Amino acid sequence: MPAKKKKKSGKLSKMTEEERMAYEERKRLEEEEMRKKKEDMLTQFLKDKLTKEERATRFNMSKLNHQWRNIMRESKSKELKKDIEILSQTFERVVDRKDAVIKSLAKDLMEAEEQYSMALRSHIQNIDNLIALQQQLLSKYEDQYTDELEIIKEEFDTERAMLIEQHNQEMNDVADILFAMEQNYHERENDAKADFQSMRDEIKNKNLEEKHALRVQLETKVDDLWQQFRTALQNYNETTEERKTAFEGLKKRDENSAKEIEQQMRKLQRISDQIAALKSKMSGNAKECDEKNRQLKDEREKMLSHFQDLKAQMNKLRDAEREKLTKLTLESNATIKELKRQSEKGEQILRLSEMCRKLETEEEKVLPFYASSLTKEEEEDVQGAILEPPSEKLATVMHEYSSLDNFWKRFNKVLLDKLALDKEKQTLSEENQQLRTLLKQYLDGISVNDEILSQVNPLFIVNNKTNVTLNIPVVDPRIRRPAPQTVIEAAHVVKHLPA
Repeated sequence: MPAKKKKKSGKLSKMTEEERMAYEERKRLEEEEMRKKKEDMLTQFLKDKLTKEERATRFNMSKLNHQWRNIMRESKSKELKKDIEILSQTFERVVDRKDAVIKSLAKDLMEAEEQYSMALRSHIQNIDNLIALQQQLLSKYEDQYTDELEIIKEEFDTERAMLIEQHNQEMNDVADILFAMEQNYHERENDAKADFQSMRDEIKNKNLEEKHALRVQLETKVDDLWQQFRTALQNYNETTEERKTAFEGLKKRDENSAKEIEQQMRKLQRISDQIAALKSKMSGNAKECDEKNRQLKDEREKMLSHFQDLKAQMNKLRDAEREKLTKLTLESNATIKELKRQSEKGEQILRLSEMCRKLETEEEKVLPFYASSLTKEEEEDVQGAILEPPSEKLATVMHEYSSLDNFWKRFNKVLLDKLALDKEKQTLSEENQQLRTLLKQYLDGISVNDEILSQVNPLFIVNNKTNVTLNIPVVDPRIRRPAPQTVIEAAHVVKHLPA
């Protein structure tokens, strides 16, 4: 080695300054290249090692996951089996409860059908009674109608015979009057004819004389007047031809109208006679009808007063029944609401029981009721007291709820556990508060500031004594003295809890 150094130094001494710098530069580059090769090899080695580690890690993780999955499957299968057992028990309880509900509903349905059949029979019986009563009333009214019809027929026949007899008598009287009037008329006619004949003869003779005297004078005048008359007649005929035809038509119409008026007058006469007869009959019927109307009015007043009394009684009964129905409706609604509330409360209790069932321990599932702390003699005394007949109402009511003893046992057990947990929670809270106080004192002791330095430092110890009073409770169960256990009923504890 010294020989090499001497050789190198001799070689360097023979070189010029430039050759030596070139040689050193080349040597430095070779060393740099070797260093880079080593770093590359080291990096590749580390990468290969990291790849192997990652591959081993993945393999180990897959193995761990596989084993952990097996363990989780086993634990989960156990939990699921337990849940299935619990759910099967719960399902059986629910099925039993549903069967009981179905039986009670079937019983209620049968009772409702019986009530419906009884109500239907009662309704049909009432309808039959009403039909029978209606038939009796109809037969009674029919008999009354038949009797009144017979009476009216007899009265009508009697009145008709009387009117016929009266009519015949009046017709005979009218015939006698007409015969007497005809006789008187013939006598007057004969006298008038004789007077007329005598006066006619006198006038005839007088007229003959005057006629002969005036004939001469009149003939000349008649001729003149005849000519004037013919000319006037011709003019008149020419001017009144249309009026003549209208007059003829009006004359025919007048004759027809006269005939029709005569017929109508005869008809009016007959009608007036009938009206007079009917008026007399109507006056008689009016008297009878007034009497009947008065009787019917009196009977109507009596029936109306009786109807008002019955209506008042019916209204009173209707109001009373309406009040009863309203009261029954309100009570039924209140009962339905209370039953719904009780049902919801029961469903809530069942849901809570199912939730609590999942949280029960194996011991609580196996032994749901706590063991009695009474002796055998005390238990016999309790059983004897239970079998004795109750003497007070409250005892009777409590005796009816004796089937809830197991429920109250579980309730008392849970309540006692709750009270114990509350007490433990309170103790732990106090201990936590004291530990927080100690921690605060320690943190204040290790802190350095003006406020802390101005106060008493709890970490400053002289002769194994600190200048701060520490209230450390003895709560460790390993050194805590066991306290006597007192068994108290949960109902008694709840009764004396502060409000």
